Amino acid sequence: MAQVKISLEGSLKTTIQARDVVFYADEPVDDGGTNEGPKPTEMPMAALGACAAITARLYAQRKGWNLEGVDVEVEWQKVARADYPSYQGDSDWVNDFQQRITFHGDLNAEQKARLLEIAGKCPVHRILTQPNF
Repeated sequence: MAQVKISLEGSLKTTIQARDVVFYADEPVDDGGTNEGPKPTEMPMAALGACAAITARLYAQRKGWNLEGVDVEVEWQKVARADYPSYQGDSDWVNDFQQRITFHGDLNAEQKARLLEIAGKCPVHRILTQPNF
């Protein structure tokens, strides 16, 4: 079981505690926040990118591959079902997450392809795409 504690007091800045780690979610100043943390809608993107990078790193370590670093850019948009022909569900909207992953190190094309495949199987990706995970 995973658990986090969230506390909101006088502003939009939200204190989040996960294990012994404390961090914040907030809104930009233009939206009434203090801009002291990511927006809550940015957190799933951060979690997805971090999870993909960590999963790739752990796999590369097990294989003894020279993965020196990973850069991930994540974008999210809501897309109308009519504009997403591969969607098979009942919702009128689809949450479309796009990742651009760059692997750094002395890796060949096969290793990079495998790392990309493994990164796409990280737990956060599966939570977002498989409701029964």
